[in-house]
Amino acid sequence: MKKARIVGTGSYVPEKVLTNHDLEKFLDTSDEWITSRTGIRERHVAAEGENTSDLATEAARRAMDMAGIGAEEIDLILVGTITGDFPWPATACLVQDNLGACNAAAFDISAACSGFVFALDAGVNYIKAGAAQNVLVIGAEILTRVVDWEDRNTCVLFGDGAGAVVLQGQEGESGVLSTHLHSDGSYWELLYQAGFGTRIQPTEQGIKDRIPYLKMQGNEVFKMAVRSLSDVAVEALETNGFVSSDIDMFIPHQANRRILEATAKRLKLKDEQVYINVDRFGNTSGASIPLALDEANRAGKIAEGDLLLFDAFGGGFTWASALVRW
Repeated sequence: MKKARIVGTGSYVPEKVLTNHDLEKFLDTSDEWITSRTGIRERHVAAEGENTSDLATEAARRAMDMAGIGAEEIDLILVGTITGDFPWPATACLVQDNLGACNAAAFDISAACSGFVFALDAGVNYIKAGAAQNVLVIGAEILTRVVDWEDRNTCVLFGDGAGAVVLQGQEGESGVLSTHLHSDGSYWELLYQAGFGTRIQPTEQGIKDRIPYLKMQGNEVFKMAVRSLSDVAVEALETNGFVSSDIDMFIPHQANRRILEATAKRLKLKDEQVYINVDRFGNTSGASIPLALDEANRAGKIAEGDLLLFDAFGGGFTWASALVRW
């Protein structure tokens, strides 16, 4: 059976950078307050007229260029996003059109910050089943348009960006070794965006009441995130007969630095094993893992044969991991 191997990575972030000092000008906050609690110093913000599909398309093109494959060779496009251009059609369909990937099926996966790993799992299994040979997996978000800019506890956390990988079916030892997905819908009210979906209809009063924007109970999410990220990481390692010291690079969802450090401590990982870029991008939800992966890859920090562990937690709740032999 062929393995699904990552043969190309790509990422894209908008040009505009919003620093903590910029936020001080219109929020009752400070650079020290944000940095000490989250580790975030700046984030990228999409320009007017720049859409999630645009970010996803550029990240995809860069991944395809690295992989050396053309759009017509793509069999499937999967986009993990909760901030698509529209409720429907799928953002993946818009990306397909932008790329001219005329032979590819395309659909979105909504799993919040775990979206990329959930999409990766789908791509891997399409390849293992023999239903696809080349799969484009993308995580893309424009979260700055769904946060409440009057809520200093949440709006400072998020940024915009996209990351992508090309999965290709190949023989050999390299590839995605396993993926592990979990969900628990009983916690949905701790982290969600209410509207406007079909449960809550759009009204002027609803907009005044800030209903369309992201809501989060931070302390409760923190506790669940650290425990779930640790557990699903251990699950990936034990499934494949590894221990934490075997990991060459741990690439977790970049939620905030305190969560990353607490998770790494529980897993007994050394600082040099953990890739962190949340300070420069903030929480980009489903885009964070592929964005970090591409950055590390292009910086030459990943070598052939390295063991990589992806780890994510998001609204739903959803949490997931993937173990990859590079």
